[in-house]
Amino acid sequence: MREFRVMTESDVEAVHSSSLRVLAETGVILTHPKAREILSAAGATVENDRVLLPPALVEEQIAKATSKVCIRGRGGSTKTLGDQSLHWHNLGGARDIYDSASGTRRKAMLKDLQDCTRLLDALEGVTTITPFFTPQDVPGHLMSLAMYRHAIPNTTKPLQGPGVQTAQEVQYAIRMASVIGPPSEVFSLSVSPVSPLNFTDDCAAAIMEVARNGIPFGPLPCPTAGTTAPFSIAGAVTQQNSEILAAIVLAQLVHPGLPIIYCGRLAMMEPRTGISVWGGVELGLASAATVQIGHRYGLPVNVYGFSTNAHTLDI
Repeated sequence: MREFRVMTESDVEAVHSSSLRVLAETGVILTHPKAREILSAAGATVENDRVLLPPALVEEQIAKATSKVCIRGRGGSTKTLGDQSLHWHNLGGARDIYDSASGTRRKAMLKDLQDCTRLLDALEGVTTITPFFTPQDVPGHLMSLAMYRHAIPNTTKPLQGPGVQTAQEVQYAIRMASVIGPPSEVFSLSVSPVSPLNFTDDCAAAIMEVARNGIPFGPLPCPTAGTTAPFSIAGAVTQQNSEILAAIVLAQLVHPGLPIIYCGRLAMMEPRTGISVWGGVELGLASAATVQIGHRYGLPVNVYGFSTNAHTLDI
């Protein structure tokens, strides 16, 4: 398959160097005491609520990341991310579902999560599975854990996710993963900073807990160009890269050599309504650019794939 490149090599280097400048001059908002202590001891500068990361520190920690991530499913199948193959997984965390019986949209429930996980398990083109829905019949603070708990018994494929928000969620997810095997071998976890460049205390604590346990880690910023990121693809990708690199630095300082999946979820704003648009060509361009940047660091990359803005189903 021919690889589509939206950026030249010099463009990729420009994003990298601009990201280093962002981290060194603007830094990230981070107030978690332990995280600040770890970063400061490694050479970062702490200024009020910001932490500034020198380029040498960032590049040193990127180089430590393991470039291949192996994830084993409940049935014993193992997928290696970063082996130059193209892998597919589903969208994760959808709130609503189209009900084919009634022809209407409704809130997704636990049964929908279970049923769709079994469907994904049967689809040959799906490599790994991300818990599909945030079930609306589960209390909000338990949604991420319920997604994972009800995905495990309904697939034998490797699981990626769920996205976690707190250190406690990380601990519970690890306990659930242990029914399949050693947690560091059977799933990955993602943590999302708050764009732009904001690592809340919960976010920082979750990253450190993932790293401390040696779980393959996917930094997962979700900026929206035009609202929480610059409107240009180049500017938005640079911000997204800065957020990913900052998360990698913290994770590698806690656990040198931690396997990393370079995850980007850059979306575009529709100016008339302010909503995130996934079906536009810009999202595809941003995803292609994200792949090139992640490969620049020698890391497996996880991005948006085919999407639509359609409000009805067609053929």
